[in-house]
Amino acid sequence: MIDDRYMPGFGNDFETEAMPGALPQGQNSPQRCAYGLYAEQLSGSPFTAPRGANERSWLYRMRPSVRHTGRFRRVDLPFWKTAPHIVDHGLPLGQLRWDPVPIPDEPLTFLTGLRTLTTAGDVYTQVGMAVHVYLASAPMVDDYMVDADGELMVVPETGRLRIATELGVLEVGGGDIAVIPRGMKFKVEPVGGPSRGYVCENYGAKFTLPDRGPIGANCLANPRDFKTPVAAFEEKDGTPCRLYFKWCGQVHVTEIMHSPLDVVAWHGNYAPYRYDLRTFSPVGAILFDHPDPSIFTVLTAPSGEAGTANVDFVIFPERWMVAEHSFRPPWYHMNIMSEFMGLIYGQYDAKERGFVPGGFSLHNMMLPHGPDASAFDKASFADLKPHKLTDTLAFMFETRFPQQLTTYAATLPGLQEDYADCWSGLEKNFDRNRREWNG
Repeated sequence: MIDDRYMPGFGNDFETEAMPGALPQGQNSPQRCAYGLYAEQLSGSPFTAPRGANERSWLYRMRPSVRHTGRFRRVDLPFWKTAPHIVDHGLPLGQLRWDPVPIPDEPLTFLTGLRTLTTAGDVYTQVGMAVHVYLASAPMVDDYMVDADGELMVVPETGRLRIATELGVLEVGGGDIAVIPRGMKFKVEPVGGPSRGYVCENYGAKFTLPDRGPIGANCLANPRDFKTPVAAFEEKDGTPCRLYFKWCGQVHVTEIMHSPLDVVAWHGNYAPYRYDLRTFSPVGAILFDHPDPSIFTVLTAPSGEAGTANVDFVIFPERWMVAEHSFRPPWYHMNIMSEFMGLIYGQYDAKERGFVPGGFSLHNMMLPHGPDASAFDKASFADLKPHKLTDTLAFMFETRFPQQLTTYAATLPGLQEDYADCWSGLEKNFDRNRREWNG
């Protein structure tokens, strides 16, 4: 069934109005806008970017955004860190994994419950990313935020979120993602109870669909499954509201007496969107061997160097495993990319134990990793009949830059000090007198 709260398509030029006639036709900036609204353009790219890369939307709002930025004062959100952020936390190099971060009893909003785990690159030159966990148990009633440093990808693991943006409302839960463009105002409300999840703050070029190459025109993430919200405004006057503005790693706040989510109509292609990860159509090996995990890329933020992403967002969803005379789980490898991995639900096929929903792992560049000993033994002697992996959804934020750990992440009680032991059972099996290894 079509949901009339959203418009389908990726990167489309949308138009939507919450009141009839609020959207001007045939021009962007009439002398007088309907209903006494103000016309304002929000640009996500330079004006002269090529047409295919040009990002902008025209907003028709009750007040221009200059009325949303009064006297700022600096505030300290001690758990929100920005690259470059290199600290001497004393944790030695190695493969790392954590248990889920508990949601505390104290009320936390999406903003105050944001905890940075890793940073990579340099926010000042707009390259790299940061990975956060969010712990949200209270709504941002009169608090709003805008991130000028990058776009935000929100990946809920438990609970649901209602994200009210300038251009409309997104509702997401476990198995969905929401993407909020750089510079867009929004607030977040947990729905039906606390919510926990992950956030990728992308400092570089915005997320886009990866090229399919020989795959052709279909499969992977299909454009029609991305949903952009219809116009919806919040009319709130005479109420003290706070707008938190993140810029070059610093957070500033200003107080205004109205809601900044006052856009009555808009058109353009610079907009928030949601995506149901269960609509991803995976492709894979249908005879032998295991292809590169890049076939599971949902969105990519390009770096300017062909084939080398600033950030890749990759998922490992339900799928059939049918490869013959092959080791079916992900193989052992070392990678020039740095991989942050999380689990939304189920079990990841390369880890038999210790990696649970809400947990996460970090395998930095050139650090070897792969299936644990139990998963290796199981896969090595499995009956290779067609088998469907069900009730599983893991994901990865992968970047070309090394990911630096924050002190918060390095000192979490859930850091698994024995993680590397999961490979301790991988003993030497080599026998020069026996070509066929039977265990």
